[in-house]
Amino acid sequence: MINIAILTILLGVLVDDGIHRAPSTPLDPRIKSEKITERSLPAMPSSLVQPVPSLHRIALRAEEVPMSFASWTQARQALDKGLSYLRNHQGPHGGWMEGASAAGTDQDKRSLAASSAVTALAIKAFAQAGEPLDSKVITEARGWVVARVMSTGAFEPDAGGGVGNYVASAIASGWSSIGDESSIELRDAAVNWLKSNQWDQSEGLSPTQDWFGGSGYGKHGRPDLSNTQVLLDALHDAGVSADDPAVQRALLFVSRTQNLKSTNDAQWSKNGSNDGGFVYTPANGGESFASETAGEGRYGEIRPEGQPQSLRSYGSMTYAGFKSMLFAGLSKDDVRVRAAWDWIRGHWTFDENPGMGLQGHYYYLHAMSRALCAAQQTQVEDATGVKHNWREELTTAIATRQRPDGSWINTADRWEEGQPDMATIYALLALEEILKPSLAVE
Repeated sequence: MINIAILTILLGVLVDDGIHRAPSTPLDPRIKSEKITERSLPAMPSSLVQPVPSLHRIALRAEEVPMSFASWTQARQALDKGLSYLRNHQGPHGGWMEGASAAGTDQDKRSLAASSAVTALAIKAFAQAGEPLDSKVITEARGWVVARVMSTGAFEPDAGGGVGNYVASAIASGWSSIGDESSIELRDAAVNWLKSNQWDQSEGLSPTQDWFGGSGYGKHGRPDLSNTQVLLDALHDAGVSADDPAVQRALLFVSRTQNLKSTNDAQWSKNGSNDGGFVYTPANGGESFASETAGEGRYGEIRPEGQPQSLRSYGSMTYAGFKSMLFAGLSKDDVRVRAAWDWIRGHWTFDENPGMGLQGHYYYLHAMSRALCAAQQTQVEDATGVKHNWREELTTAIATRQRPDGSWINTADRWEEGQPDMATIYALLALEEILKPSLAVE
């Protein structure tokens, strides 16, 4: 039994830490000032609940995980088969997706740095499963990543700037999972880069502006919840406390991404469903890929005449937002956490990314597993009153989608999930969240 300490932080201390201070420089020229909107400040917590610490290894025995032995065996078999696939498809230089490029949303230039992020996540998958840290597969993968991000002697996750936040986040998480003394320097370099590249007062932003606290694609574009949640994942994995100013700045941004009128005064939220779910970004008036999928336009701009703009919540972003609020120290009784949980209960499915169909399905399953582990829930009671052992159901959903060669792939080829390496790593990381020991919370 592990007692989770309650860390009480007076609001005045948070202010002294610089969360609410005025901008220190003029507005960064990359930001179009006419697009930024002013918002009321979301409520800062008067106290923080330190989240359950990140676990970097799966359970060794079925008894440590609250699921049936049959489901535990199914998860282990799928995991071992998937890791075997990755081992057999490691590139000649030690990476995965070597030579493949990717572009973030609205980024003009595709980046070859994607392989660094994918490889760092593969390292995490192997390390969490207990692969010896001096094994050939981990040693060669580490060499590939280090050679790419330290080529100038200083940490640079993506010289082109496009996917730097994803690369740095994956490295912080991957090197945290390695956990030996040799991993500390690069882990900390990634954490420091992530903090310095968060949008805040150093770019001339005020906490009342809708970009504040978020992270985007290498800071060459507006912030979004996807980039911000991987930032918070990385900080959590690296052991950064919930009271860290970077975490609390991110919480402001995450809160502004929620479809919840009582805590979010954005116009799209005031006009919206008030369902407690999350959208892609609140920046520049707000965007949602679920609205785009529904034919209403990503900005909610394609509406019948006279109907005001609103944005649709969707699954992957709601799990991302829910998890991020827990990592930032909000309690389960916070109105934002309760509303997000109600959305999750009302959209319980493993068959698709709710609101998006199969688009981003494996990203969704990974975010779901991380979120439900963070919530310390063995069972989830859906909106109809049916109780679900999510570990068992998610295991079945993942294992039945595994291909004969051990890989996974998404037929909806968006966000690189048509690449078997990418989809497989998401699936494996989701399985490992299922297989981590359950920590009882008092």
